[in-house]
Amino acid sequence: MEKTDIQNLHEQLLTCWNRRDANGMAALFCENGNTIGFDGSQLDGKSSIKEGLEQVFASHQTASYVWKVDEIRFLSSSIALLRARVGMVPPGKKEINPSTNAIQSLVAVVENETWKISLFQNTPAQFHGRPELVESMTKELSKLIAR
Repeated sequence: MEKTDIQNLHEQLLTCWNRRDANGMAALFCENGNTIGFDGSQLDGKSSIKEGLEQVFASHQTASYVWKVDEIRFLSSSIALLRARVGMVPPGKKEINPSTNAIQSLVAVVENETWKISLFQNTPAQFHGRPELVESMTKELSKLIAR
């Protein structure tokens, strides 16, 4: 059990998103994996995840992620939880769009001796009524854009 394995899985997921690689993203999931998108849309199963992401990438130019992992916790020897904060840089821009900041949760499990994503959830981080938290998160994540 290595925290770096889980961190690398999350990094691969977001790197595939940034490359608009639906096949690469879907390959990181368990056969019966689930994802819950920023807008609440749900995709269930590796093939649905691949098809859904292909539709997203075909329908519009997507923003690129920057991220900071906040926690990796092992729930057992074969189950891990990762929590991260993310921002998104719109195409053609150099700054994060604060309205797309999110908190991500990823549950990873060992499947055939390999860490795979069982559940990935991307929740808007709008902190209603607390704009200083949005501003603080955006400022912190903006430092990561150059990486």
